[in-house]
Amino acid sequence: MIETLVTTEAEELLYQLTALLEQELRCQPKASGLRLIESAHDNGLRMTARLRDFEVKDLLSLTQFFGFHTETFSLAVNFLDRFLSKMKVQPKHLGCVGLSCFYLAVKASEEERNVPLATDLIRISQYRFTVSDMMRMEKIILEKLCWKVKATTAFQFLQLYHSLIHENLSCERRKYLNFERLETQLKACHCRIMFSKAKPSVLALSIMALEIEEQKLLELTEALEFLQLHSKINNRDLTFWKELVLKCLTEYSSSKCSKPNVQKLKWIVSGRTARQLKHSYYRITHLPTIPETSS
Repeated sequence: MIETLVTTEAEELLYQLTALLEQELRCQPKASGLRLIESAHDNGLRMTARLRDFEVKDLLSLTQFFGFHTETFSLAVNFLDRFLSKMKVQPKHLGCVGLSCFYLAVKASEEERNVPLATDLIRISQYRFTVSDMMRMEKIILEKLCWKVKATTAFQFLQLYHSLIHENLSCERRKYLNFERLETQLKACHCRIMFSKAKPSVLALSIMALEIEEQKLLELTEALEFLQLHSKINNRDLTFWKELVLKCLTEYSSSKCSKPNVQKLKWIVSGRTARQLKHSYYRITHLPTIPETSS
């Protein structure tokens, strides 16, 4: 074991990592269900990968609008993909399903004082269904998810991997492994259904490994290999998902990256809602630019 990963703090983090690894497969989308969505033709009657990805981008916009944590967004995506991979959802119901998953994640992750009213959330999202519709959908979703709302997410792994690896860098080099940048890369991956087929630990380590290569942090090679071994991730899987992450991030940074429906981003905020919201909520960017590292 590497020297810097045997401190008391590191041992506690490794204990948390082990616990997450034991739980990660319990609350994940059905791969077969996700493959069906990916193979579906866009005829307006069936759920497709394109529709799912657009819905997730809308949830990302809402996350940024309200200033919610990345963990909330990651959990909402988990709920959505688990539900879609189990149920045949018609496109016309996707908005209600997506917003209900988002609201469940908000209530599970955010402080109670930051949870918006359901009426405000629906109005801001510009949907036409009612609060009663959303409450009924929440109940259906919870039943289909077997009431398991404490799912293990790639964000949790990314946070732990970063905390463990960061200790292996000198103070002046730590700025090159920016967690905000890693978070943004994860958000970009969440907007592609293919990454919901990856184990959360594998997706998180793939993002971390790519960033270490990009920043040429050679001193982290041993620490990365240790975490890969501890997480029982084989080289084949890591290489496979790293290549897909790299392709996604390359497209994300280019004009090829598709954007959500602009009409849905013309937020309608009531005066009452506006008085409750922070000014920063009005400066929305759907897919944030990946921050540059310090030179």
